[in-house]
Amino acid sequence: MEAEAIVRRCEALYADLSLGSVREWKAAHPGRPAVGLLPVYVPREIVHAAGALPVSLLGGGDQIDIVKGDASFQSYICHLPRSMVELSLTGRLDALDGFVFPSTCDVIRNLSGIFQMTTRGKYIRYLDLPQAMDEGTGGAFYRRDLVALAAEIARLAGREAPGDEALAESIRRYDRNRRAIAALWAVRAGAPWLVALDETYLLMRAGAVLPVEAHTELVEAYTAAVAGRARKPEDRIRVVVVGAFCEQPPLGLLRTLERSGCYVVDDDLFLGARWVEGDVLALEEGRGSVAEESAAPVDGPKGGPHGPPGSDGGGDPYGALARAYIGKSLVASTRYQPDGRRGEDLVRRVRALKADGVVFAAPSFCDPALLDQPPLQKSLSEANIPFITFKYAENTGQFQSIREQAGTFSDSIKLWGEA
Repeated sequence: MEAEAIVRRCEALYADLSLGSVREWKAAHPGRPAVGLLPVYVPREIVHAAGALPVSLLGGGDQIDIVKGDASFQSYICHLPRSMVELSLTGRLDALDGFVFPSTCDVIRNLSGIFQMTTRGKYIRYLDLPQAMDEGTGGAFYRRDLVALAAEIARLAGREAPGDEALAESIRRYDRNRRAIAALWAVRAGAPWLVALDETYLLMRAGAVLPVEAHTELVEAYTAAVAGRARKPEDRIRVVVVGAFCEQPPLGLLRTLERSGCYVVDDDLFLGARWVEGDVLALEEGRGSVAEESAAPVDGPKGGPHGPPGSDGGGDPYGALARAYIGKSLVASTRYQPDGRRGEDLVRRVRALKADGVVFAAPSFCDPALLDQPPLQKSLSEANIPFITFKYAENTGQFQSIREQAGTFSDSIKLWGEA
């Protein structure tokens, strides 16, 4: 399949706010539910193993007018929750049987309460993520919560809680997906003129609604297809985009950014799909403390996810997911990091990618992104790495002013080597 045909299919999925592909999946799999996952990170492997289709929800972007959603929240918070309420109250999310809200920030946390009031009869779950970033405390806490989450979603599907081998198989499928994405990112970093930002973004967004197996095939097909493109590099700077991990910028803004003279060689758009670096099950080589600390029964008989890890022959995949969050997840504003070394990580990433600078693109009123900017900028300044900043909302974009700002940033680096 040609890359352009793959992108067209992904753009159609991106524009389908009523989740037509999810409805088709449910029709083909009678009795199996679909569960919406709010940004930034919920382990989709758990939902998959429990027999449901994980659907990542990222708002309506600039495709809908917000009327009912604006009545639910104050004006001084980000736009995403209003967009989500609008989608829900206008029936566009009716294909979903439940929603999981992670502890991204106060807004996402409180949105779970709004959905409890406005979507009665559907499964609503708040998922807390560990802040004690060690296996014995945070890992054990997180593993127990994942076991409970899997059992609850399995009940939606009329199934028993997934055992270790069932979860391990789901993790293997997502590990393959992560490998496919990593291979694409390698092409993007090595030859960004072959891989446009809006194309990779649409490809990643397709994974929000497609079964993981179908999405992996798309990513692999696209990566193979772009290798044959007869494109030549242009005189652009290489940049890393930081801050767009939750509320997503309009698609037009992404296109504007690259047209201004930038090759985006890495970003944190739709970050949850790339949250874990490497294979989750590969971590099992060093398994130990999470399993030992969390072996006590949760709410069921011993065996499978409720009993000692490995009791049904699948190792400890619940513990592997917990370890992956503790030790192999990307450094991000929404992930607790006690040592305060986010700036050092960003500097290392920029240098490894041979990027010329950083673009801080944050949604208006996004506390995690905006509070992180000053220390990150300090680290970049100390490392003599140029950067610019701008804010956006998912439904609007000052495209011309951003294009002028990014274009000036690009020209200054090309002319003088610094912003």
